[in-house]
Amino acid sequence: MITVTLNNGVEMPVIGYGVWQIAPEDCEKYVSEALKAGYRSIDTAQAYYNEEGVGEAVSKSGIPRNDLFITTKIWITNAGDEKAARSINESLRKLRTDYIDLLLIHQPFGDFYGTYRAMEKAYKAGKVRAIGLSNFYDARFVDLAENMDVKPAVVQLETNVFSQQVKMRGLAKEYGTRIMAWSPLARGMNGLFSNATLKAIGDKYGKDIAQICLKYLTDEGIIAIPQSTKPERMASNLNIDDFELTADERESIRRLDTGHPLAADFNDPELAKYLLGYDKQFNPTNK
Repeated sequence: MITVTLNNGVEMPVIGYGVWQIAPEDCEKYVSEALKAGYRSIDTAQAYYNEEGVGEAVSKSGIPRNDLFITTKIWITNAGDEKAARSINESLRKLRTDYIDLLLIHQPFGDFYGTYRAMEKAYKAGKVRAIGLSNFYDARFVDLAENMDVKPAVVQLETNVFSQQVKMRGLAKEYGTRIMAWSPLARGMNGLFSNATLKAIGDKYGKDIAQICLKYLTDEGIIAIPQSTKPERMASNLNIDDFELTADERESIRRLDTGHPLAADFNDPELAKYLLGYDKQFNPTNK
């Protein structure tokens, strides 16, 4: 498994398995399949409501804990020093682990400074190996990075061949922060799986379009967390180390960038309102 080195020296697999939108009752099954396929990095979140499924799969896998890399994220309703600290302990319980490898603030709303302070304390206490952010852009990212003692190791953003995060990659680099791609396959939007440029490159190497996309991102130093519930797709998404893209091919993919996100604009007030009410709508314990 190819890894990248985070800004605190921690090694992280460059490809992980994401469990967003996997139902809590199905999560253990699919994470177990992913581990069998060879994944050693699993990305979950408090707001996915499936941390327990991840914990069950990991605990039953027989894989040594230090061979695994578990990421989770603190949700808006747990923002602030005290609530975030309690939520970290609850995530540890649900994940059935003594430590979290990477802990992120999920959204740039609420008392995220208090949340980050709680994460710094957990990091210094050994409960967490690395901390970072998710969906923090531009000035908001820089403001937090400049004002906190522990610089974000990772910022997770919508990143794919159509939204390559050129500006944020430059800003993140100043702090040694790695970009981690959610939606690395663009959710199939923008005609991804019929794109002529990507198909031609894939045909040359005997690879599918998803493999070409993941190869491009990881070659750029971006961590990717594709999600699939099909074992053959899980395996295929990992199988990208037996070919190399040429400079011309990388440049042709670089030109696919639209310069803007496809799925979510975190400066949109309506999105902010939606996310602030998300837990009330989707938390299974509220139903």
